[in-house]
Amino acid sequence: MKIFALIASLALTTSAFAQSSYPNKSVNIVTAFAAGSGPDAVLRQVTEKLSKIWNQPVLVTNKPGGSGFIAIEATKAAPADGYTLLQLDSEHLGALPHLYKSKNFVTLNTYDPVATLFRTPFFVAVATDSKWRNMKDLISAAKAAPNKVSYGSWGIGSPGHLGGEQLELLTGTEMTHVAYREVSQLFTSVGAGDVQWSFGSLPSSSGIYKAGKLRYLAIAAAKRVPQMPDVPTIGEAGGPAGFEVNSFVVLVAPKGIAKDVQAKINADVQKVLADPEVKARFNTFAFETITWSPEEIRKQAEAKSKIYGELVKRKNISLD
Repeated sequence: MKIFALIASLALTTSAFAQSSYPNKSVNIVTAFAAGSGPDAVLRQVTEKLSKIWNQPVLVTNKPGGSGFIAIEATKAAPADGYTLLQLDSEHLGALPHLYKSKNFVTLNTYDPVATLFRTPFFVAVATDSKWRNMKDLISAAKAAPNKVSYGSWGIGSPGHLGGEQLELLTGTEMTHVAYREVSQLFTSVGAGDVQWSFGSLPSSSGIYKAGKLRYLAIAAAKRVPQMPDVPTIGEAGGPAGFEVNSFVVLVAPKGIAKDVQAKINADVQKVLADPEVKARFNTFAFETITWSPEEIRKQAEAKSKIYGELVKRKNISLD
């Protein structure tokens, strides 16, 4: 009995030491997003604050492209010690396994969730001179002319694409999806009327909006946001009630990270997110602060995965 008690005591001591000593060297966070993007801007502000809390450098390495697989390949074999983290969004977590079936890759079988950064809602954007005044007009046009109404997105399997698929499913419509390589090109095309509508986050579409080329019909969220109080929800604008399209961004670690280190990172990220300066930056982007536990991140990602799996199967969407 004394031996077992000693082992248990040593285990607790080791765990406490791991948490109290982490980090004792620089931490590298690889992001699947391009430099200058919304997620990148948020990450750099968060890491600046984390480095002060930890008294260690927190480095950001951008590895965009390949639907996230470039960043994934760069980190998946790293030690599960908390010194290599990866920034992904809910689509990397929930959609990739369905879009790349031949890879037999399930993101959360390779990584453990660590901390959330934010969630962003998406607006329905049309050209300023569009004849549609609300979602009822858009849906009526789609019903009247199947596959004639076009919508754009920033890539196959993106929230903008799968959100459009979900809108079709809920409204009994069929529209034509056009995938763009660049977000800026997408909203320029919407503003010019090359495609008739798209989903878009506030930071990604605001440049064209401020130039007077875009108008927002609705926001795909449960309620209006203070940054755009005159923009109704999709339900208020004549679309499906309660319809939401959003994406959340998280930090994950290679599978097997110690629970106490995982908990420390989560707690310290939450401290940073409570900082008034960080809150003000999030408010500019209409990003919602969320402070989920690792278990809740997994739960939310699995819920997204279920929806995405049904949408991908419906149209046999594949990136293999």
